[in-house]
Amino acid sequence: MRSSLHRRITAPLALAAIAGLALSACSGGPGATTNEAGAEGDGVVTIYGTIADTEAKLLEESWAGWAADNNIDIQYESSKEFESQISIRAQGGNAPDIAIFPQPGLMKDLASRDFLKPAPAAVEANADENWSADWKAYGTVDDVFYGAPLMASVKGFVWYSPAKFAEWGVEVPTTWDELLAVTQTIQEKTGAAPWCAGFGSGDATGWPGTDWVEDLVLREAGAETYDKWVANEIPFTDPAIASAFDSVGEILLNPAFVNATYGDVASINSTPFGDVAIPVSDGTCAMTHQASFFDGFITDAGGEVGPDADVWAFITPSVEAGGQAVTGGGEIVGAFSDDADTQAVLEYLSSADWANSRVGLGGVISANKGLDASKATSPILQEAIKILQDPDTTFRFDGSDLMPGAVGAGTFWKGMVSWINGTPTSEVLTSIEAGWPSS
Repeated sequence: MRSSLHRRITAPLALAAIAGLALSACSGGPGATTNEAGAEGDGVVTIYGTIADTEAKLLEESWAGWAADNNIDIQYESSKEFESQISIRAQGGNAPDIAIFPQPGLMKDLASRDFLKPAPAAVEANADENWSADWKAYGTVDDVFYGAPLMASVKGFVWYSPAKFAEWGVEVPTTWDELLAVTQTIQEKTGAAPWCAGFGSGDATGWPGTDWVEDLVLREAGAETYDKWVANEIPFTDPAIASAFDSVGEILLNPAFVNATYGDVASINSTPFGDVAIPVSDGTCAMTHQASFFDGFITDAGGEVGPDADVWAFITPSVEAGGQAVTGGGEIVGAFSDDADTQAVLEYLSSADWANSRVGLGGVISANKGLDASKATSPILQEAIKILQDPDTTFRFDGSDLMPGAVGAGTFWKGMVSWINGTPTSEVLTSIEAGWPSS
């Protein structure tokens, strides 16, 4: 989803918002003063989130028919300042009925301070039926379920040309070592760097590099270590994290392997991440690493995405063949009110009916198990849905989005830029870890 790009840019605001909450008394607030559970609604439910422009129109279209049938006026408001404003509005008693949180950490902070209402029983039942335990956990605080997932994205796709792979006599790799071997073979046969990469993203420059590292931590060290790392129970300076950086460096720090059509290793930082869709589409770049939303960038660059088309993609392989661990993103829906109308809307948004309605309108996916993958408007989105719905898939939310903003959207981004510019890994890891709040 392209809306996730906006979240990358605005994420630092969430840190200031959370700090503001810490200074306020939490005995009241919308979560404690709204109507009693199950009280009659007034026919209006307000929803606040980051989803804007065309995607906001599609979001409103997705529930329009249901809302009319149920005589509920759903009023949606989007904001580029959501991460800071949602906390301010909660403190000021002006919270919406429902908020769509792009970062589980912010939702959990508000829930822990009693601003959010626990999810209705019907919503939790939908979550148990339609979502994996991993996904449900992102909406749970101290064993209380507050919010169901909404949409999703799958990260860690490697985009490539099927025709070029056939020409070079290489196959889609099933392990990390095979990926390195494919890279070496293409380099030897073409004499050119196989990979193109771009970390450029304005004030958020560096975030594509964090996705690389997160993929390798999960694939090499496993989900338990990944969870401890995200919670800072093990630091960035831990050998497992250093190993992940070293593995990524086998590609991104090797001048023979990057940066196709752009220059040397250092050019990664100055190359806008979306621009690499052009050389991937025209075949001058063999591979790039990016999330499922890159499908739109390929299309905009004139390429067609599909197993037998100009460009296709495979998930970054695990260390051992057969592993199915992926990182991704998504939204969590939490409520500041629990009147009857709000509960009805929450139940609908957590249902397979809503997921099928929204995905059928195009451009997005969901990890809802009741979603018909054929509803997706592109083959890569259909593939991403199958990955999310596979019971053998281990899913972990984007690590930098779960970390405090000072790290995830601060020293981690900056550290990736410094690392590409040649700063030794040990120094980079120390500087990233230094950004972790002391309390």
